Amino acid sequence: MSESMFKLATPFPPAGDQPKAISGLNEGLKKGFKRQTLLGVTGSGKTFTMANVIKNYNKPTLVIAHNKTLAAQLAQEYREFFPNNAVHYFVSYYDYYQPEAYMPATDTYIEKEAMINEEIERLRHASTQALLTRKDVIIVASVSCIYGLGSPEEYQKVNLKLSVGMELSRAELIRKLIDIHFERTNADLKSGNFRALGNMLEVMPVNEKTVYRIEYEGGMISHIVELDPVSRSVRNDHKDIFIFPAKHFISSDEQSEKAVKTIQAELADRLKVLEKAGKNLEAERLKRRVKYDLSMIKEIGYTNGIENYSRHFSGKMPGEAPDSLLAYFPKDKNGKPDFLTVVDESHVTIPQLNGMFAGDASRKETLVEHGFRLPSAKDNRPLKFDEFLARIGPMIYTSATPGKYEAANSEQVVEQVIRPTGLIDPVVDIRPIRESKGYKGQIFDFIEEAEKTIKIGDRVIATTLTKKMAEDLTDFIKDLPAQAGKKIKAAYLHSDIKTIERITILTDFRKGKYDILVGVNLLREGLDLPEVSLIGILDADKEGFLRSETSLIQTIGRAARNSAGRVILYADNMTGSMSNAIRETDRRRAIQVAYNTKHGITPQTIKKAIHDITDQLRSEHDKAVYELVKLDEDLAKSNPKLLMKQKEEAMAQAVQALDFETAALIRDELFKLEEKYGVDVTGKKGKRKKKVV
Repeated sequence: MSESMFKLATPFPPAGDQPKAISGLNEGLKKGFKRQTLLGVTGSGKTFTMANVIKNYNKPTLVIAHNKTLAAQLAQEYREFFPNNAVHYFVSYYDYYQPEAYMPATDTYIEKEAMINEEIERLRHASTQALLTRKDVIIVASVSCIYGLGSPEEYQKVNLKLSVGMELSRAELIRKLIDIHFERTNADLKSGNFRALGNMLEVMPVNEKTVYRIEYEGGMISHIVELDPVSRSVRNDHKDIFIFPAKHFISSDEQSEKAVKTIQAELADRLKVLEKAGKNLEAERLKRRVKYDLSMIKEIGYTNGIENYSRHFSGKMPGEAPDSLLAYFPKDKNGKPDFLTVVDESHVTIPQLNGMFAGDASRKETLVEHGFRLPSAKDNRPLKFDEFLARIGPMIYTSATPGKYEAANSEQVVEQVIRPTGLIDPVVDIRPIRESKGYKGQIFDFIEEAEKTIKIGDRVIATTLTKKMAEDLTDFIKDLPAQAGKKIKAAYLHSDIKTIERITILTDFRKGKYDILVGVNLLREGLDLPEVSLIGILDADKEGFLRSETSLIQTIGRAARNSAGRVILYADNMTGSMSNAIRETDRRRAIQVAYNTKHGITPQTIKKAIHDITDQLRSEHDKAVYELVKLDEDLAKSNPKLLMKQKEEAMAQAVQALDFETAALIRDELFKLEEKYGVDVTGKKGKRKKKVV
């Protein structure tokens, strides 16, 4: 067997049930099993097990998680396991998304509204470019990976190769960059921008924070230099580079011309159908919208909602599945998918993958029926579940509570119940919800228990049934009077909080900025929080999705990474879900206790470094200021007056050139230097007043 291209970095060998699980899954892959399940309890190291399987399987891997927060944590974990390989994060780039919709009952049309996160868009491009240029790739994605993305063939076909000595004029290069959706700017460069400066051109690609300077001499490229985007210091000289398109949806001029004609033909056919049905209002509405969109496409090559015409630009047939991230993964010589898929927390992720098409189709059908969109808009969609299955190779489901689907469709179920750490499933206590004589009710009881936990330096989680309850409980806790001179620090976490902010809140919670985290459903699966030793499940007897057997087992499992872990179920009645969850927890607890006794293991709380993917997404501005301060420290110590004068002049020049981003960087560097060395522009001790740029 050839050496694996995946280099697993870990000081610990597999332990507990892990060797058996790794061996079983590897054997299954060798036998050609298409579907397997890893039933791994919380804290048993499922991600480490899968990292070993990926290393042994030695092929590109897609890991799918059911939300962005979990995907971010998994991406960070896989990066720690494979620091020398390409591990990328691929999620929806919307911080806010309100899809286009129409409600016939109230005659209400809702226009699409979206806010795109540029950093996440950059990471998406980094993912697709890694898949097209190397083999040692792990992509950790949310379920958005099954949405339409654009043809990988077209995306790769138009990537721009630039080489030293290449005969390509500066004007031609500008045209080529514009053709692949780069934007020209005279200000500071951002991802997907370029600027022309004399006999050279600078471009920042969409997949990385770096600047390439292309220098010209006599109509040919003479030098290609890679620069730090902030300090402008030279990082490297290159003989050649590849510039990929700034957008995933790419079409040639020929395709675009053809698309305009087929859209016009579809419009004519659809108008006949609507008019024949007596829907004259709908016909007029559709005619105006499509004609306006076509005029915009002809004039500027783009219109809001252009994705609704994607089938025409891609050349696909009506009803044909769109290209998605899966299309960027490699195929074998027979054209079959040649990569591994890992579905994390499969009991939640599989239903999401299965249900996305139906929800999208229902909304689009209403828009088409009432003349807001052409029927081809329905082809801008997520993959159907059977289309998803047809586009992947072997798949491994991982979950502490696999669903019925996994049980029915797995050729093998591998169990991983024993934790190498010896940690035991938490003790589960049941207490009443309602207030009674000598008992203040679930809220005050929970707060009292939380205070005991906080005093020993651990963290606490509370789960509620609604977002409003989570927010109200958080405010109530924060408003409580200080105990022993210390107030309880609380925060809430739910789906309305933006992607990056969610990750930051979780990191701050682990660091101790918050004592209590209140959530609804985001705190259930896959979040690794070893500092948590108490979980309060409020209203545990309200049978339903959030208080089902699966949900309760998963929530209880959040406390299984701490040796002092315990869970309180607040309930006035014993439900079937509660009974089953407690029984399964006790079963797993008994297995672990027996293992610990046999091997003389004393459970120890997991010690895990606090990292998160926002280290990569953190403000580029802050990073840039930090780098500038480091560069100028020597001069700040030896001649602060000269440095400050130089910086003031540079800031003034940047403002004059309308380069406000650079001016702001210099301004904030001055603040940092003055804060550190206590000098103003005259070299005297003191603080200068902040200037607004």
